[in-house]
Amino acid sequence: MPQSSRPTSRPLLTGLLLAVATGLVIPLQGRINGALGATLDDGIAAAVVSFTTGLVLIAAIGLALPKGRAALRRILPALRERSFPRFYVLAGGIGALFVFAQSFTVGLLGVALFTVAAVTGQTLSGLLVDRLGIGPGGKRSITGVRILGSVLTIAAVVWAVSPRLGAAADVGSLLLPILLPVVAGCLMSFQQAMNGTATVHYGSPIAATLVNFVAGTVILWIAWLVKLSLLGHGHALPAEWWYYLGGPMGCVFIGLAALLVRSLGVLVTGLGMIAGQLLGSLALDLVLPAPGTVVAMPTILGTLLTLFAIIVATLPWPKGALSSRRPGKGQPGQSRKQDSNQRPVG
Repeated sequence: MPQSSRPTSRPLLTGLLLAVATGLVIPLQGRINGALGATLDDGIAAAVVSFTTGLVLIAAIGLALPKGRAALRRILPALRERSFPRFYVLAGGIGALFVFAQSFTVGLLGVALFTVAAVTGQTLSGLLVDRLGIGPGGKRSITGVRILGSVLTIAAVVWAVSPRLGAAADVGSLLLPILLPVVAGCLMSFQQAMNGTATVHYGSPIAATLVNFVAGTVILWIAWLVKLSLLGHGHALPAEWWYYLGGPMGCVFIGLAALLVRSLGVLVTGLGMIAGQLLGSLALDLVLPAPGTVVAMPTILGTLLTLFAIIVATLPWPKGALSSRRPGKGQPGQSRKQDSNQRPVG
């Protein structure tokens, strides 16, 4: 049955604002998990704590809410009936891979270069995932407008983080480390599409979020146990409660992303979250700056350009905008059909 490529249940503006709001939590989650990793002297242990607390929270929510329990009961029947490819339940492993990429490359690349690499991968793969129709919203064409919006987004992120790129000037020697966040970013679009499709069949993003956290938690626990046997453990868990907010924030991010891709598509959902990520980073740098942080003008202007890029990618442009196809180059008989149905465009 053909699927519509237009939003079906949520106005575009509302969904886009939700995507931006969801992206706002990512920098704060990164700041918390980074601080926890430094306190524990173990980045993998911090990821384990984040995923485990998120798993406990989403399991409690799913069991407490009637709709959540109903959605959880649909997980096994959906897998038995192959309502979607079974490997979609491993989407949480992509989140674990992203955490691995952060743990092993941020120290080498720096946060700025890591962000550029991950955003580039996510934006480009968002176009591909929408074109393949992997997400629940069906296929969405790769138009000139969507390509322009994607290119503007990547350029905007590079501009926004450019004041922090000085330490990573020798990009050539970092080519291989850069590939890891690029791949992780590419897979993030697939994760959102897989979660969105699973959510349709489960009936709630709660079930999809729970399955994600189960897969990611298992993978990270295995990785941490291997690391523990080889290198030993780090420091004890801190007593401050705010160190444990990273997992709940991950629940918000994964759940809303799975819900939004159905109406917005993978690309626009990703662009909205990228904008929220830059806005959240800017707000953190202004309100709770890390030591040595300086908010430069390129960061502000690059963030504004990202918002403009999203407008370019989401506005209802006239059909064929920025297309290289010229009038008269269509299929045989197209001109006669257009003559009989043509209406003026205001």
